[in-house]
Amino acid sequence: MDKFIGKRLDGKYEIHDLLGVGGMAYVYRAYDRVEDRWVAIKILKEEFSDNSDFLRRFRNEAKAITLLSHPNIVEVFDVSFGDRLQYIVMEYIDGISLKEYIEQEGTIRWQEVLHFTTQILLALEHAHGKGIIHRDIKPQNIMLLQDGTIKVADFGIARFSQSETQTMTDKAIGSVHYIAPEQARGDYITDKADIYSLGVVLYEMLTGKLPFVAENAVSVALMQLQAKPAQPREVNPSIPLGLEQITMRAMEKNPVNRFQSAGEMLDDLDMFRRNPAMSFHYDLHAQPGYDAARGMDAYDNTRFTPTYDDSYEYEEEFVRSRRGARGAMAVKGVIAAAIIVLLAVGAVWLLNNWETLLEGETAEQMEMPSFEGKLYEEVIGNEEYNDFFKFTTTEGNDPDRQPGEILKQTPAAGIMVKKGRQVELMVNGKVEQVPVPDVVGRTDADAIALLKEIGLKYKTETVADDEMEVGKIVSTEPSSGEMVDAGSIVILRVSKGPAKKKVKVPDNLKGQLLYNVTATLEDAGLVVGNVTYDDSSKEGKDIVISTNPESGAEVSEGATVDIIVSSGKGAEKTLEKTISLPASVNANVNLQVYRNGVVTEQLSINPALAGSYRVAFTGTSGVDTVIITLDGQTYMELSFNFDTGEEPVVVHTYEVNLGGGNNEEPDEPSGGEGDGGEGGE
Repeated sequence: MDKFIGKRLDGKYEIHDLLGVGGMAYVYRAYDRVEDRWVAIKILKEEFSDNSDFLRRFRNEAKAITLLSHPNIVEVFDVSFGDRLQYIVMEYIDGISLKEYIEQEGTIRWQEVLHFTTQILLALEHAHGKGIIHRDIKPQNIMLLQDGTIKVADFGIARFSQSETQTMTDKAIGSVHYIAPEQARGDYITDKADIYSLGVVLYEMLTGKLPFVAENAVSVALMQLQAKPAQPREVNPSIPLGLEQITMRAMEKNPVNRFQSAGEMLDDLDMFRRNPAMSFHYDLHAQPGYDAARGMDAYDNTRFTPTYDDSYEYEEEFVRSRRGARGAMAVKGVIAAAIIVLLAVGAVWLLNNWETLLEGETAEQMEMPSFEGKLYEEVIGNEEYNDFFKFTTTEGNDPDRQPGEILKQTPAAGIMVKKGRQVELMVNGKVEQVPVPDVVGRTDADAIALLKEIGLKYKTETVADDEMEVGKIVSTEPSSGEMVDAGSIVILRVSKGPAKKKVKVPDNLKGQLLYNVTATLEDAGLVVGNVTYDDSSKEGKDIVISTNPESGAEVSEGATVDIIVSSGKGAEKTLEKTISLPASVNANVNLQVYRNGVVTEQLSINPALAGSYRVAFTGTSGVDTVIITLDGQTYMELSFNFDTGEEPVVVHTYEVNLGGGNNEEPDEPSGGEGDGGEGGE
């Protein structure tokens, strides 16, 4: 048995099971008893604890990811570098790797590929902005959650771009099927190596195949350096041309010819998303002797203007070597093309600025800002914009963008406009919510068709079931009737019939904490089904009330077990608070405690001797107001929240004027009626 399972690290992390084994570490699922959450813990293997190189890489990962904070990067909660044990505590991802998803699906729909790639690029853009290069981007290091969210993980061989240059011992680091050519050679690595690796991942998602496959790693590395992969559309003709071009540009052998940043690749993916029929002409940038006039005619005007080819020395030599008629004709052609471009630019400028010219230079002008990507509420809340522009809106629908985000604007950013110009903004609408349909008992084909009809995605899991026919749905997650965002993933558990092997539902599950029951069921070879919370139960939070099937029932191995758990809202709780008494009073005073206006405690107390007083009450729900008086004067007001069960808070402390002690009956403070309850101690 694994020596860590069942142990508790630093008194708070209970290790439950092994999730996986990497080259230098084990990854476990653990429960954080302090923060009340599941976590993943990566523990460095013992054989590397004395290896300075592996220690550096492990600590470098911790250093790198603690600098990062992004929704598409696995979050780090804690790190520990002891003498004998080194570990990193990260968020637990309840999902599968992108590699598993590719193997499950074969090829992935290009719309889904676009959604995944965008999230990976956002994560890389954030990391690169912090000076961190991942260096091992591959689908095994990319996690996919049930709702389609991507999380980039495993920065174990990450480097800071300003750090020392790479040593020869690092040259083979990274998975050989995904490493960039410069990485395979052992050259200096930049963030463009991550772009190449992502290009390979993009290729694999679209085609279901790796671009280079050989009998051994050395052969694959040589292919990365020298071979040209088959075009993705040769493998999968349904891939749009524009997406193929983006993929192949990311996989250019020469880093100069790749996207120069994650942001640049994001821009092109965004343009493709808006117009999937478009094509890019990346090849025009790098062709020697490129005919500008013919190239501009062929160039898709939805794309940015081609960047200037800085190989001017070659062009100058090209002209000099062809003096005479042919050289002159080449020069004239370039000049003519330049004139045409200038005239076209001038015409566009006149078209956009004719109103300003007619108004004269005295009209108040402003360069049109870029509103795309901003939230509509922020834009219209800007007084400067509201005073200058007249805004109109249309509604758009992009599930990959947040509600209220501006998708498009007219006129475009960058042109000069006069005050009062009307600006049309396309604003992303709210994400529609739909109920999960009841598909239990239906065939998987019927269930999938129904989910697609209402805009939900799906993932199937086969489970053993003694009662449901083979191929029919046993349960779903989320369960039927729950409201989810359109586009969410619903897990369909499909019956594979009774299993040959029978197991018993473990005994004594009732009354245990949910995470213990979950681990016990999984250890018994059973699958946790729907978990339902009961607000009426008087049990504590996360205490299991019942299971279906019940403890002791004989079921097929791999069968699902549904669990009903107490939410803790109906449980009886005792809340207490210790308060300080006025230190300046050395005589007896009459202390009274009121709970919702009803006296629950009255005693004579000497603050100089007692120093403090503890007040405690028991309840199940609601918020109670507790007032403490000294000699009839309100001294303190507290709030006891039995819904949350949190420590009572002091709402207000009042100044009191106390003499040598006075035992007159105090006036009853204002407040609602109460139940009496239990008084302070």
